[in-house]
Amino acid sequence: MIPFTKPTLDEATISAVGDVLRSGWITSGPKVLELENELSKMFGNRPVKCFANGTATMEIGLRIAGVGPGDEVITTPISWVSTSNVILAVGAKPVFVDIDPVTHNIDLNLVEKAITPQTKAIMPVYLAGLPVNLDELYSLAKKFNLRVVEDAAQAMGSRWKNELIGSSFGHRSDLVSFSFQANKNMTSIEGGCLVMNTPEEATLAQKLRIQGVTRSGLDGMEVDVLGGKHNLTDVNAVIGIHQLKQLAEFQIKRIALAHEYFSQLRNTRLIEWGLELPPHNFSDTNWHMFQVVLPLASLKITRSNIMQDLKDLGIGTGVHYPIISDFKLYRDLGYQSDETPIAQRIGKSILTLPLFPTLTFNEVSLIVKSLESSFKKYL
Repeated sequence: MIPFTKPTLDEATISAVGDVLRSGWITSGPKVLELENELSKMFGNRPVKCFANGTATMEIGLRIAGVGPGDEVITTPISWVSTSNVILAVGAKPVFVDIDPVTHNIDLNLVEKAITPQTKAIMPVYLAGLPVNLDELYSLAKKFNLRVVEDAAQAMGSRWKNELIGSSFGHRSDLVSFSFQANKNMTSIEGGCLVMNTPEEATLAQKLRIQGVTRSGLDGMEVDVLGGKHNLTDVNAVIGIHQLKQLAEFQIKRIALAHEYFSQLRNTRLIEWGLELPPHNFSDTNWHMFQVVLPLASLKITRSNIMQDLKDLGIGTGVHYPIISDFKLYRDLGYQSDETPIAQRIGKSILTLPLFPTLTFNEVSLIVKSLESSFKKYL
C-alpha cells in the first residue's frame, strides 16, 4: 500500500524519545524550550511558543489579536474545519471569501468587499504550503487596521520572496500559526507553534497555554486571564527538534517528487481529459501536498469512484478539503456553500495524491498510470 502521506522518523529520533522517557521529565520542560529557541532562530529571532496542536496556536493567535464576541474574521472556506472552528470558539463570526481557482487560496481581490465595521482580522490559509501574496495581504490589513493570523499549518519551510514564512517581514508579517501534526513536513506527532511580534504577546501566549498562570519564585502563583491546557510535552518536542534538523533534506526530496509528478502527468492524456494540476511553483511552496482537481462533470462520476479505484490498486489518497460551509454545523448557522461557487466546486473535486520524502519515482509513475487507467473507465 502506498499511503497518501507517511512520516519519516529516523533511529536518532526514536533514541532521543527514549532518552526523554528515561530522564523522568516528560511533560513541558527543557526540550520544549530548546525547540522554541531553535524555531525562534529560524524565524529571525521572533518570539515563538509551542503548543499541543496547531488548533490551539490559531485560537491563541486570535485571542492575542483581541478577537472576541461581535467581531468578524475573514477566512477561506477551503481548509481543515479547525480554521473556522477557532473563530467560533472565541465568539467571533467567520466570514468566508471565495478562493482563487488556480491557487485554491483565499482570493485577496475579493477580501476588501467583505470587510465591515465588525471585521477585526484576516485569517488566510496556505493550502498545501503555498502562501498567498503577502504584500497584498498586509497592504489590505494596514489599510483597514486589521490583525492577521496566518494559518500556515501546512507551510513550514515555505517562502515568500525568498524569506521563510514566519520570518520578520516588517509590514509583511503578524501572527503566524504552524502545525506539527503527523502528516506535516516536520512533525512532533501532535503539536504546533505560534510566531509573534513582541515579548508581551509571548508572555500572554504562555499564560493562555496553561490556565492563565504566572509563576514567581518557588511558591508564587497568579492568574489574571482565562487560559486553557495547551502545552506541548518534552516527548513531542524532542521529535520536533530532530525533525527540524531534517527539514531542508525533506524539502529537497519533496521538490524532486513534485517535479516528477509534473513530468509523469504531462506524458499522459489526463490534462487533455480535464485534470487540473497545482501551480507550477518551485520558489514559494514547500510541496506539503500534491493536489489535482478532477473533471467530475465531464467524467460523470464521483470523486469516491476514483479514490476507490486507486485504493483497489494499493494507492491511498486524501481529500483536503471539503468546503466548510457545507458542514451541518455551518449550514445551521446560515452559511450556504453556493455563496462561494469556486470553493464549492473545488471542495467536491480536489484530490490529494501521495507525497512524502520516502516516496520513490517508480511509485509516482505507478500512481500516475493508475490514475490514468481509472479515468479511462469513465470516459
